[in-house]
Amino acid sequence: MRLLATIIIIGLALSSCSTLEIATDYNKNVNFKEFKTLEYYGWAGDSDSILNRFDKERIETAFGNEFRKRGIGIVEKGDGDMIVALFIIAKPETTTKAVTSTGFGGYGTYNGYGPGYGWGGGHSTTTFDEYNYTVGTLVIAIYDSKKEELIWKSIGQKTVDEDPKNREKRLGKTIAKIMEGYPIKPIK
Repeated sequence: MRLLATIIIIGLALSSCSTLEIATDYNKNVNFKEFKTLEYYGWAGDSDSILNRFDKERIETAFGNEFRKRGIGIVEKGDGDMIVALFIIAKPETTTKAVTSTGFGGYGTYNGYGPGYGWGGGHSTTTFDEYNYTVGTLVIAIYDSKKEELIWKSIGQKTVDEDPKNREKRLGKTIAKIMEGYPIKPIK
């Protein structure tokens, strides 16, 4: 399970073979400039069984950096203007790729007599290769702590990349992309 968690974290990082898909939605009647602090609710559902403590800390740190860039501080439980809940899902997938190679013409006869070259019927061969991969999904949901209602949600999904190089750097870029749809933009 720990290996799966590491693969998911890596999968959420940007890779050359998979694009990150983002879906974001929020309550357009909320004034997000009013929120100055957040607290982490924790990891929802099975996330605790998928991620180890270090992976959770990496993700929380990356989100924390993005919120700080927007002028929002992180406080202890019970003191935040917003409550942030995180959830991660790993789903195994399989795809099949078909490759067809064709040939043309061939050696035949000339009007049924003797050797000759003709166009012939040709031939083709199709091979099927099956590929297994994992799709990682990271969900962040933000609630107004006073009203106890959802105000913003973003989901990042991509194919898992098993290359552990520069994991934290890529994770930061992934979290930044997930946060692009937040109504308050980073302060430069």
